[in-house]
Amino acid sequence: MEDQLFNQTVNELLALSNSKVQVILEPRFQENRLVGGKYHLASHTIFLYKEEIVRQCCELFGSPLRLKEYIAVVLAHELGHSEDQELELLAAALDRPLTERQEAEIRLRIEENAWAYAVSLLTEADPTFLRFIMDESLFSYRDRLDRSHIA
Repeated sequence: MEDQLFNQTVNELLALSNSKVQVILEPRFQENRLVGGKYHLASHTIFLYKEEIVRQCCELFGSPLRLKEYIAVVLAHELGHSEDQELELLAAALDRPLTERQEAEIRLRIEENAWAYAVSLLTEADPTFLRFIMDESLFSYRDRLDRSHIA
């Protein structure tokens, strides 16, 4: 059942976005972090990690009842990375010597760009649901930027 939900959601969003990115569904993320999705720039591929997405949904909302919506949000965000015209330039900037603040600003910009695309794609989504996920996702990036003011 979950596999069908993932496949259906991926197909729907790829059709909606007209994106040519490859999407690969993986059972789980191999590192010890709760990563639901990842975009690989060099191969123009999105990886979605099913176990982590289900776990994130349950942690954020107490159950998997909104799993289809949650999958759509995670995928829309990763599609945002794949369609970001600035991403290559921003990623290259991270390879240069930077202050902690500059790095925090670039990383936040990358994430905000992806979320802006996700919002534009998910016009039918519950805005409160979407905003909650965005705020949770961006918290650590914003916090890091705030802490760089202090340092």
